[in-house]
Amino acid sequence: MATRQRTRVKTRDRMVLAAIELMRERGSAGVTIDAILSRSEAPRGSVYYHFPGGRNQIIAEALEVASDAISSLIDSAVTDGPLTGLGKMRDFWSSVLISSDFQAGCPVVSVVAGGGEDSEQHADAVTDTFRRWKAALAAGLTAEGIAISRAESLAVLTIAAFEGAIIMCRAERSLRPLEETISELEQVLAAALPAA
Repeated sequence: MATRQRTRVKTRDRMVLAAIELMRERGSAGVTIDAILSRSEAPRGSVYYHFPGGRNQIIAEALEVASDAISSLIDSAVTDGPLTGLGKMRDFWSSVLISSDFQAGCPVVSVVAGGGEDSEQHADAVTDTFRRWKAALAAGLTAEGIAISRAESLAVLTIAAFEGAIIMCRAERSLRPLEETISELEQVLAAALPAA
């Protein structure tokens, strides 16, 4: 019984991870049941066994897992201060871009970037994710002595800059946009920090 349970969990997890990979590479519109099954090597019957809500449920769960993973990375990064945190985020996204041969982007953004039904159905989850990221970044900045209103604006700037840079890196097949973005963000954040 325990072995069967582990197999089911592994299959389910593989399917969610496959959906995340597909979202990063193709956008949520490119996440089909067939693609998930092919990528996860799961049997067809697994879909409705593990995900009775079908594709929509898989997208929702993949979005939640991806959101939690990136949120954890942000939470960890901000504890080391804003400039070190930027470096950690740069290293993470550089690794994602290089290891995917510039095919993978942010799975959360992929849900709204393509518009359509996925964007409508999962808009609240994406909005909540961006709020969570903004709150974490703003909290890290206020811990460094930056006023809350300024910290919130800088958090929005940081998220928007990263997401835009990731898209540009994919288009140019180069880390240059990310490196330039980080360089500018470092200057902006350093200037915003109170003098010691």
